[in-house]
Amino acid sequence: MDYSLLVVEDEEKIARLLEIELEIEGYKVKCCSNGLQALEEFRAAKWDLVLLDIMLPEMSGIELLRRIRANDSATPVILLTAKDSVEDKVSGLDYGANDYITKPFQIEELLARIRAALRLRAAAVPADSDTEEWLQAADLKVNEKTREVIRGGEAIELTPREFDLLVYLLKNKRQVLGREQILEAVWGYDYYGETNVVDVYIRYIRKKIDSGKQPELIQTVRGVGYVIKETS
Repeated sequence: MDYSLLVVEDEEKIARLLEIELEIEGYKVKCCSNGLQALEEFRAAKWDLVLLDIMLPEMSGIELLRRIRANDSATPVILLTAKDSVEDKVSGLDYGANDYITKPFQIEELLARIRAALRLRAAAVPADSDTEEWLQAADLKVNEKTREVIRGGEAIELTPREFDLLVYLLKNKRQVLGREQILEAVWGYDYYGETNVVDVYIRYIRKKIDSGKQPELIQTVRGVGYVIKETS
């Protein structure tokens, strides 16, 4: 499949390097050097993934990400960040970025992260796009096609990564899933970060779907991992 990637990077040498390397890998690439131009390009065409630098002229990468996520929760976005920009990384993830990579980076690592994000995006699209299919546990309902999350009749907003994690848990309802197993399925085989990221994101989605509600669906199996069960 031909994937179309939007690269938003104002440093000309980096943008050109990314364009060359990505085209060698078989991707279709469009480069933008400022946030406003990138927003126009994003709205004008369909993109399979966005590589987004945070420091941009005319509109910051974080603001661009916020505008993208206002209407599109599905397109993967990977942030390109400076080494010491911890606040930007946190803001980016909070606004719905799927991943980030710190400059300077090895092109092999970036390519691996792109492959992982595209695999997860493909896996999230139902085989029969005409059939609405809900995953359910107790009063929690999740629609993969529309990416709706509803509990007790109340809509819940999840980031793309939180949504992917919840879907994986629901698809394996009543099955205890280990951290490494979750990491490989949701973050991808090429993920290089810390395994405790699973615990962090479990805490995030628990706060959104279980806090103050009964039954508590996401349960911890000490020394093993996590499971969704409809009864305590």
